[in-house]
Amino acid sequence: MYDIAIIGAGPAGCTLARLIGDKYKVLLIDKRNLTSSPEKASSVKCCGGLLAPDAQMLLSKLGLGLPKNVLVEPQLFVVRAIDTQRGLERYYQRYYINMDRQKFDRWLLSMIPLSVDIRLGCQFKSYESENGNFKIKFSDRNNTYIDKTKILIGADGASSLVHKQSVSKHHSSRAYFAIQEWVETDNSKLPYFSTVFDPEITDYYCWTIPKGKHLIIGAALNPNDKASGKFLLLKEKLEDYGFAFGKATKREGALIMRPVRIRQLSTGTKGIALLGEAGGWISPSSAEGISYAFRSALILAEVLRESMDNFEKRYHKKTRQLRRNVFSKNLKSHFIFNSRLRKMVMKSGLRSMKLYKP
Repeated sequence: MYDIAIIGAGPAGCTLARLIGDKYKVLLIDKRNLTSSPEKASSVKCCGGLLAPDAQMLLSKLGLGLPKNVLVEPQLFVVRAIDTQRGLERYYQRYYINMDRQKFDRWLLSMIPLSVDIRLGCQFKSYESENGNFKIKFSDRNNTYIDKTKILIGADGASSLVHKQSVSKHHSSRAYFAIQEWVETDNSKLPYFSTVFDPEITDYYCWTIPKGKHLIIGAALNPNDKASGKFLLLKEKLEDYGFAFGKATKREGALIMRPVRIRQLSTGTKGIALLGEAGGWISPSSAEGISYAFRSALILAEVLRESMDNFEKRYHKKTRQLRRNVFSKNLKSHFIFNSRLRKMVMKSGLRSMKLYKP
């Protein structure tokens, strides 16, 4: 019998396991085989791999500094905003840490206490309530396992099975399918993170991120609106803005659940807590989720280190500020994704900068 079973070994699950692993008997399960090298397709997280300022602040609060091997060139200090509908573009100073997401997750995993039981390459299947506890079922390629736990934690991302099976009154966030393609290119000419706004492609946004000798091209697309065709259209339009694409080496996909109402956020239910994207904790304006993964894990860790008694209510209460943060980001998104308002801001040049090129 475990005290706590955590489903998902991303930033949320690993952080919680690290912070409570010395106090409770903890089981951590993840479908990815994060110890494999090179990474298998099943181990790859579809993520831009940029650590935003909010996430950097949380790392500082956790007393952590990134190891050198996690970093990827180039480091980014400029965001290039492109509005293809209006033919506008602006440059804004921002500070992102460019990193290898798989190495980042491995690093977080490496800091978990040895007392935590870690099961990688295992897919969570279901749970059942049993005498006030939970019987959980998970499997690898060859076997199915059943264990028991007093508390169940869903940290298994936007398509969380823990969320789907536990929250009866489910207010669905707006769903998008993120597609990312890695193409070979010369990134010395593209030293910035690009955000692309084009209502013909999506009502959310698209992006480009340089990664070593590759460029990531990504888009958050309506899954029911010919997503592959829209992605091809994005690549065609980017060529008009100076992007030159070489050979595509891989393509990734993932679900994004964008909360547009506070009621779409969930902390869980009796005996169950939801962390990070599993609870809807993600920025509605930028789809940034790592900082919310850290914050929700830190809040729950503080609650559980006090005691397991009545943890659900205390966790919900302590996420009040986090809900306010999501609400404010949702207000911000109305300015970013409203075509007329965005035109006014970009036309004004407010807080933008001019790049000096030789």
